[in-house]
Amino acid sequence: MVLPKALAPGPCGQCLQHTLPQQSTQSLFVYQGAVRDAILAWKLQGDDAGLRVLLRSAQGVLNSLIHDEDVLIPIPMPLARMRQRGRHHGADLCRMVADLSGAHWDWKLLRRQGVQARQSALTAQQRRKNLRKAFVLNPDYSNEGLHGTLWLVDDIITTGSTVYAAAHILRATTGRPIRVLSLARTLK
Repeated sequence: MVLPKALAPGPCGQCLQHTLPQQSTQSLFVYQGAVRDAILAWKLQGDDAGLRVLLRSAQGVLNSLIHDEDVLIPIPMPLARMRQRGRHHGADLCRMVADLSGAHWDWKLLRRQGVQARQSALTAQQRRKNLRKAFVLNPDYSNEGLHGTLWLVDDIITTGSTVYAAAHILRATTGRPIRVLSLARTLK
C-alpha cells in the first residue's frame, strides 16, 4: 500500500482568519484514498489493521510532537452512540497513539453533554451551532499531576467545528495550552 504524503505544516485559511483556542492543529494525513479506506474500515467494520499501518508510518512525526508527560484526550463520543457501537473510536485512537508515543491518555477528562445532531449531516455553520454547549470538563478534574501538553485527539477534521468547541472548553476550564492532533483532515 502506498501511503499519501502528510499535510504540509502551517495554519489553514480558516485558522488565519479566526483566533483559535488551540495553539496548533496537526493532521497526520489527508482524508482520501487509502487513508480514507483504512479509517472507514476501522470505524465501520472494526478492522484496525490499516489504521495501525497509518500510525506506524507516522510514528516519527508523533514522536517529534508528543512527549512522555503529555496527555491525549479524545473528542468525547455521545454516550448513546458509544453504547450502540460498543466502542469509543476516539479513545481507541488515543490509546494507540499513546502506545506509540509513550504519552498518557484520559478518555474521561472531557465529556459530552446533551443530545446533538450528527455532525456529518450538517453544514459548517450548523455544526458550530450544534456544538456550542456539547462539551464539559469532568468535575473531578484536577491540574495536579498533569505536567505536559494537553492534546485533543480526533480521527477526522472536516470543518474544525468539533475540535474548536472541545478545545475552547478545555482551555477555558483548565487554563492550560491545548494542541489538536487528528489522524486525517479533509481538503476543500
